[in-house]
Amino acid sequence: MGYKLNLKNPQTLNEKINWLKLYDRTALHTQCSDKYEVRKFVSEQIGEEFLVPLYLETEDPQKITPGNIINTPCIIKTNHDSSGGFFIYNKNKINWVSLQKKLSKRLHSNYFWSSREWQYKNIKPRIIVEKLLQDVHGDIPNDYKFHCFNGKVRMISVDIGRNTENHHRNWYSRNWEREPYKWSSHKGNKYTDPTENDLDQPENFELMKSLSEKLASPFCYARIDWYDVNGKLFFGEITFHHDGGYLPILPQIWDKKLGGELNLERVEKG
Repeated sequence: MGYKLNLKNPQTLNEKINWLKLYDRTALHTQCSDKYEVRKFVSEQIGEEFLVPLYLETEDPQKITPGNIINTPCIIKTNHDSSGGFFIYNKNKINWVSLQKKLSKRLHSNYFWSSREWQYKNIKPRIIVEKLLQDVHGDIPNDYKFHCFNGKVRMISVDIGRNTENHHRNWYSRNWEREPYKWSSHKGNKYTDPTENDLDQPENFELMKSLSEKLASPFCYARIDWYDVNGKLFFGEITFHHDGGYLPILPQIWDKKLGGELNLERVEKG
């Protein structure tokens, strides 16, 4: 980052995200980081109609076989980590033994030990199979991420072209105005820097915003992710430490400006 981490009196957004790792720990954080159990929270708070269809859940990788997998594009992933899943477009072209071994390895890892993000520590590992969301062109739809400070949407990042060489990330205010900074991730050989062109505000923008605030209301900082597929809105996930608080916000002054807007007083240090 180019500056010393201050956990006694955090000022920047990245510092505050790292501070939250240490002091903002509740059972609800664990539930909402569990890609299976979070479905119950979402269903209770805003309704099950926003959930991606679930085809299978199991603790046994040996049950991930072509006979148990629906013959339609799907994604197979584990519920207890922060990595992506395995995209299945044609189940007849999959090496199922290799996939079972990869899933077994994931089931025996604990993301907490590499990330120190406490909410992952006590998740019961399992495998879930969900519908693969695709747009009209068969591509992965844009990923809208609503960053909520103290229960209110502060900014939105939009991931464009995920899992491609043209993965970009644009930043917008809660009123869909272009933000003057970037907070890019390292993907492959490049960073997810913003595009030069603006995106149109999604048709479901106001609904995404209101639902995000309902889901984020119990938390100091939460990122609520959405997919808009041909006008149908699907919940993605809840993230509590965007990129682990390890990547710079540029220009750097915005790290401090955004940090000044996040109030940590509601967190009871335990």
